[in-house]
Amino acid sequence: MGVFLLLVVRWLVSIENWRSYSLSAGGSKASHHEQEHVEKPSGLIRWITTVDHKDIGLMYGVFAVLSFAWGGIAVVLMRTELTTPPVDLLSETFYNALMTTHGITMLFLFGTPILAAFSNYLIPLLIGADDMAFPRINAIAFWLLPPGALLIWGGLILEPFQVGVEGAQTAWTLYAPLSVQQTNPGVDLMILGLHLTGVSATMGAINFIATIFTERGEDVTWANLDIFSWTVLVQSGQILFAFPLLGSALVMLLLDRNFGTTFFAVEGGGPILWQHLFWFFGHPEVYILVLPPMGLISYILPRFASRRLFGFKFVVYSTLALGVLSFGVWAHHMFATGIDPRLRASFMAVSIAIAIPSAVKTFNWIATMWGGKIRLVTPMLFCIGFIANFIIGGVTGVFEAAIPVDLVLHDTYHVIAHFHYVIMGGIAFAIFAGIYYWFPLVTGRWYQRTLGKWHFWLTMIGTNITFFPMVLLGYGGMPRRYAGYDITVGPVGYFADLHQLATLGVYILAIGQLIFVWNLVTSWLEGRQIEDSDPWNLDEHGLRTNEWGWLEQHRETALVDGGSENTDSESSEKTSTTDD
Repeated sequence: MGVFLLLVVRWLVSIENWRSYSLSAGGSKASHHEQEHVEKPSGLIRWITTVDHKDIGLMYGVFAVLSFAWGGIAVVLMRTELTTPPVDLLSETFYNALMTTHGITMLFLFGTPILAAFSNYLIPLLIGADDMAFPRINAIAFWLLPPGALLIWGGLILEPFQVGVEGAQTAWTLYAPLSVQQTNPGVDLMILGLHLTGVSATMGAINFIATIFTERGEDVTWANLDIFSWTVLVQSGQILFAFPLLGSALVMLLLDRNFGTTFFAVEGGGPILWQHLFWFFGHPEVYILVLPPMGLISYILPRFASRRLFGFKFVVYSTLALGVLSFGVWAHHMFATGIDPRLRASFMAVSIAIAIPSAVKTFNWIATMWGGKIRLVTPMLFCIGFIANFIIGGVTGVFEAAIPVDLVLHDTYHVIAHFHYVIMGGIAFAIFAGIYYWFPLVTGRWYQRTLGKWHFWLTMIGTNITFFPMVLLGYGGMPRRYAGYDITVGPVGYFADLHQLATLGVYILAIGQLIFVWNLVTSWLEGRQIEDSDPWNLDEHGLRTNEWGWLEQHRETALVDGGSENTDSESSEKTSTTDD
């Protein structure tokens, strides 16, 4: 077997130099005469063999959008079930399987990959690098995700074939003893898929750290490193500490399920051990997901406030503080488990303190807009929406950080509202802002402005109609993860009315995302071409950054290679287009 593996490795090395496909991002690492010009292959072979950071970023993005659609369909079905109190549309087991796949998909198959899409495409351009430090590892990290997704979804995919495999019903937290006692092989498939996604994220984190440390251009120092790269650097450091622990815990869970070990059995480490291990990963994971979106807002918002980011150094320091403090708050998920009250008090203190770095960022964003010349283009609308939703998510989180309040609200819909105001109302809004802002950079075309604004307003309204009723449901004592509920609890119709309002919000959200996908695809194929390399008129306020410099070089190279510059009558519309 060893000889066979050595032969395979030698064959892979000999077939071709994959890195020769990567195009210079305008970096100064090698002169032009030192680079061999090799055309990329065409068709499917290009995408399978590419190690170009831009191609890999696009593949991450497509994968994440498809995963977002899968998770969105699951939540639409769940919310439709909750419109009426009895369980009359889906079975309880299918509801539980949808709930599990929704949570894991959105966190591991949408959240992390979509951020990797931005990071892969942009960071080499922002720091003046030719490519990622390890292009082949970069490609491998992506190609671990599709099989990981198939394993995570394997139970639901195989269930209709009646082969004895069903969708996992453990929720995304996989709490023991439930996750140990379920004999369904779909749980094992999901655990293996999670393990692959964790390996993928860890490989990507190592690559980002190495790239930012070693591949920066001569003019990029720690003092002028852009805020998005700072947040990705801190996120990558968090991943190195958090994801390997999750991998170890998943291996122990597999051993308990299949080989009779007792890591999480009462007679062994106990179910509480799983919670400690999981949440030591799980709460940093929230900041792993939110730090790069904070970086996107800090990067994009000043461009349309027409002034530089207020308090740049303090935004960087708050990012570092969040990265460190995120590892000291995990047990606030366990206030109701009966752990030592002295430990609970210390975790409560740190959980409340971690709100301070987030507040620093929020006030800096507001101060950046204050007195600025704001342009309400679609990316800016999503930045403002992020701030509004993040404030609601942050304030509800501070309440849950207090032990007496958390004991009342724990495992109610209040927790869902808090979490989703941060995830959907915050992270997704930052992602949409980034997509619209860099759409001209990636495609060379404009999106449809009216559809972009429709997307924002439907998403903003739908988010708040969906999740604010859940705050009230939590105060009413409605437990989460239930497929049905008792209409006689509280005022007559209280739960039903709020659930119906939340379901209406989900339908509005779904319509908004359909408009987004339509706008994305049609604009990519036939949108109006940009006229120059400064589509947002950033030069006017001295806010043009490296990636637009790369675009200018790329367009000049295309002209030299035989392309033609777009100089039609649409150039006169540039100002109205960029002002949205």
